Amino acid sequence: MGEGEVMRRVARRRHRTCVFDSSLLAAMTYSDSATLDLVFRNGAVYRYFAVSARIVEGLRTAPSPGAFFHRHIRNRFRYHRLT
Repeated sequence: MGEGEVMRRVARRRHRTCVFDSSLLAAMTYSDSATLDLVFRNGAVYRYFAVSARIVEGLRTAPSPGAFFHRHIRNRFRYHRLT
């Protein structure tokens, strides 16, 4: 395995990305440092801190990612608007 392949595998482990079919959320990226970046349909990007992998998995698999966000993430984690 070449160095490029090793770097790609490491990058995949550090960041997990998911695209949503949601009227509220466009995509998310979750890092091993427990930060969750959410891209909203209106173009805003927010970073949420200290989000557990369990919460992220729930968001990823939720029938309604927007409803899950409002119920389990919004106003529950420290955040910073990136754009």
